[in-house]
Amino acid sequence: MVTISAQPYDYELPASGNVALIVIDMQRDFMELGGFGDILGNDVSLLRTIVPTLKQLIEGFRTLELPIFHTIECHQSDLSDCPPSKIKRGKGELTIGSEGPMGRILVKGEPGNGIIPELAPLPNETVIYKPGKGAFYATDLESMLKAQGITHLFITGVTTEVCVQTTMREANDRGYECLMVEDCTESYFPEFKQATLEMVRAQGGIVGWTATAADVLKGLEAWKPLEALV
Repeated sequence: MVTISAQPYDYELPASGNVALIVIDMQRDFMELGGFGDILGNDVSLLRTIVPTLKQLIEGFRTLELPIFHTIECHQSDLSDCPPSKIKRGKGELTIGSEGPMGRILVKGEPGNGIIPELAPLPNETVIYKPGKGAFYATDLESMLKAQGITHLFITGVTTEVCVQTTMREANDRGYECLMVEDCTESYFPEFKQATLEMVRAQGGIVGWTATAADVLKGLEAWKPLEALV
């Protein structure tokens, strides 16, 4: 059995079944000046610190030919899939659907809604357009994972305490073995990230595990050759 060095204890890779990388909402609206995160008054430079490490992790999954799912939080142009409460919340001058420096905020297909160029998905990688915080709500993600026999998920992206944690909790409730990659997730509020890491691995891994990207890749590189022999 191959394991990954993790907290609160080693994470076991499957003897049967498959693994996947979930990259949550690495989109311009959250990552760049002029995007929704910036408009809300956040320091977007904090989120950009994970880009090099996340890029290495993505490249590692590509080299090992393991599936990658990218998510984008967005809504239809008429906002029919966006509850009024979500639009009203925040009370800023601009909100979801407003015209911003990079097009209409969080509207599918607008320039700001695209994934940052450094982490652009390849044609064979799946992009999930999600109207909620969690990647399972009102999407086909679960059916796609089941179709590929995926049982273990490595979860990354932004922001740690909102869309990343929500997705991990949704996945945990569905029976997936989830690991949050510590240095491939980030928040506008560092204390929120730290609290989330501690919450998910508390009580013997009540929601899942956490580990560094380097340890994840080390474990996967040892596991993949063994998986090929099965």
